[in-house]
Amino acid sequence: MARLELVAGDVQEILMAIGLDDLAAFDDRSRFAAHLSLGGGLDPTWLDLFSEATRIATGLGEPSDLLDARLELDGPSETAGERTVERVDPAWISAIARVPDSALGSIAGHWIDLVEEELGELPREEKPWIRDLAAQVVAFCRTADRAPDVIFVWALG
Repeated sequence: MARLELVAGDVQEILMAIGLDDLAAFDDRSRFAAHLSLGGGLDPTWLDLFSEATRIATGLGEPSDLLDARLELDGPSETAGERTVERVDPAWISAIARVPDSALGSIAGHWIDLVEEELGELPREEKPWIRDLAAQVVAFCRTADRAPDVIFVWALG
């Protein structure tokens, strides 16, 4: 099952927690500015669809897809065991952080539509979870926008 994490803080602290397989440490606000576990139900492409939904809802040309917003971290990406670790472009974080609260409903609706285009009709009970997740991504980015680094950690299992 896929596991996706966004973590904001000092890159060396993040890498140390990953190296020690201490992902629970990501929730320690004295060490990390923000953490969002995207759980096991998502594929990394869902964040690209979130980006597209944001562009549609706001009418702006940003944010880029997350695929395009990943930056080198000691190479194209660093692999920590079965996890891939990548830096997220601060411009992606800032673009999401600037999303007004009034756009969240529209973003979530477009995100659901895009996911359904990719995967087919979603069960009705999944839609509130996706709406909540859209708000969580924006809240994460608002906090992470002030952090020195944002790291995307993912593993497909």
